Amino acid sequence: MNAIITAATKGIGKAIAIKLAQSGYNLSLCARTAADLVELQKELETYGVKIFVKPTDLSSKADVLAFAEFSLSSFNKIDVLVNNAGVFIPGLLLDEETESFELQQGVNINATYLMSKTIGKSMQLNNTGHIFNICSVASLAPADNAGSYSVTKAAMLSLNNVLRQELAPHNVKVTAFLPGSTKTSSWEGTTIPDEKFVQPEDIAETLFTILNLSKGVNVDEVLITPLDF
Repeated sequence: MNAIITAATKGIGKAIAIKLAQSGYNLSLCARTAADLVELQKELETYGVKIFVKPTDLSSKADVLAFAEFSLSSFNKIDVLVNNAGVFIPGLLLDEETESFELQQGVNINATYLMSKTIGKSMQLNNTGHIFNICSVASLAPADNAGSYSVTKAAMLSLNNVLRQELAPHNVKVTAFLPGSTKTSSWEGTTIPDEKFVQPEDIAETLFTILNLSKGVNVDEVLITPLDF
């Protein structure tokens, strides 16, 4: 089995990469920092799987398309795509710099659109596959002091739903994850105890469970939040 994961060197992406590699998946991974990718590649290859890595600026259309083509050329078939990349820049929509919206749109929406379209067409031809989009609880309701982030994550969920509708007739599944506060690098410096957060490994374990459900079932959305944050 072959999987693609964007923004794979930290947090949710890394947890999913480790889980899939442990389970025998070959992986194509991207992130901004080449050194982090090489380090993760070496770690994951110890599980006896093939790991392909490519430094990628996911705010760049050219970079995203190059990574998609790199992944397609690395494998004869793509079984799983995880659109994990995301940018969160705090701020009120009316007060923030326009560039803040444009960056979050580029990563949260445009990269997901381009990856899903390119890889989705391949899955459509093969009549199999599963796309996971790591959205947010902000996809459902605006988060405080997160104007553009909430807009782009809501759009990401809408994109997810369109993909699911268009790909279902071709036996391609599409699932949205909507995590609440998850212990990733965006919470660096917080004094909130780790056990108060959703853990990246929780998302990875849930995703793997979904992958092993019967062929005829699709999990449309996974809302996963802290018990008492």
